[in-house]
Amino acid sequence: MTYPWLSAPAAQIVQTARTLLGWTVSAGGVTVRLTEVEAYAGTGEDPASHAHRGPTPRNQVMFGPAGHVYVYFVFGMHWCANIVCGRDGEAAAVLLRAGEVVGGVETARERRPRAADRDLARGPARLVTALGIGRDANGTSAIDGSGPLLLTPPAIPVDPAHIVAGPRVGVAAAHDLPWRFWLADEPSVSVYRRHTPRRRPAPAAPVRNSPA
Repeated sequence: MTYPWLSAPAAQIVQTARTLLGWTVSAGGVTVRLTEVEAYAGTGEDPASHAHRGPTPRNQVMFGPAGHVYVYFVFGMHWCANIVCGRDGEAAAVLLRAGEVVGGVETARERRPRAADRDLARGPARLVTALGIGRDANGTSAIDGSGPLLLTPPAIPVDPAHIVAGPRVGVAAAHDLPWRFWLADEPSVSVYRRHTPRRRPAPAAPVRNSPA
């Protein structure tokens, strides 16, 4: 299957991210309708991107081909999934931030047993858990059905008037860049939390002995 965004340059990652709202991602017997995404560009303008400083063994997937899945581990405990965008050799990706489970709800509940239905895929780690994917999806196609995750367009494209933009969540750099996009009035959209850098405690003052 060919979609126009598959051939769009990395510099158009913002437009591509908006395009993917309303699409569905399916894996492991669960289907999620995307209600929130974030754009990341490895074109030198986005220090929050894993590809900002060029290719590494970890981020190589981000450099193409488009339509493949980039999975990474965060905080030593969670997997997050992205759809690679941009022409070959140009790094860009769209983080799948949140969505509404529209198929396989019972399976998603088994994977997230203590979550309310609106929270089953409300956040990037929760979305990946609900879909039941992990490292095995990294580098696989989300377009042709050969990988564990399948990305499908909606029958009716999302009305651009329903798309809201704002700062990305939890990134340490370029936090105010309005590259997070979500559908208005969707309860599955994650809660915004601005990144707060950890403050290191000030070094203790040296103890000086009082003169005898």
